[in-house]
Amino acid sequence: MRRRFFIEQFNGTNAVMEGDAAHHLGRVLRAQPGQLYELSDGSSVRLGRVDAVSRDRIDFALLEEVPAYQPVVHTTLLLAIVKFDAFEWALEKATELGVAAIVPIAAARTDNGLLAGSAKRAERWQKILAGASEQSRRVRVPALAEATRPSNAFRATNAGLKILLSERATATGLRQALAGHQPDRVALAIGPEGGWTDEEFADAGASGFLEASMGKMILRTETAVAAALASLNFALEH
Repeated sequence: MRRRFFIEQFNGTNAVMEGDAAHHLGRVLRAQPGQLYELSDGSSVRLGRVDAVSRDRIDFALLEEVPAYQPVVHTTLLLAIVKFDAFEWALEKATELGVAAIVPIAAARTDNGLLAGSAKRAERWQKILAGASEQSRRVRVPALAEATRPSNAFRATNAGLKILLSERATATGLRQALAGHQPDRVALAIGPEGGWTDEEFADAGASGFLEASMGKMILRTETAVAAALASLNFALEH
């Protein structure tokens, strides 16, 4: 199976890869003229033949379009910032599971040290999303927003179905919350270790989020990401 890479744009029958990606392909993977790779500009995928390799630039001739799957449902993940190893694992798995956009959430119970360090990790997070997108053969890398407070994120979310994962006894089961829905856009909010505060629950409810439970088992944030997104895909993809 051919490797897939992302580039800025297609220029007619040509494309250029520059920067870190070109250095990786040219120096680490030792790309040679004549080799074929799949290239995506975020909208479509084309077969690209390497024409020339230089230090930080690779020139391609574009060949035929490659059939590519795109998710039916546009899913936005509002994800509370947790310990970085767990958060970054969740970013990778969310990408593999098809999310379109990720909004890091500075929740009330998010550790202040993590919030302070998150701004410095934005570039690393972008690389994780790009790498996971290439590995899972996506057409587009998920959009990554700046970290924001829950109330702002809830108000700004535009989706036909909005789900807030909750451990409260009054929360509806996720299966029941998804029943009968076939929206084009879904938002899924997952809180930090320790859960959402009462104020955050109120803000989410005021913005149209439905509380939903993953069941009686208590899941870590990163586990909830994988389990909930897989459930959404199973229930809503058609």
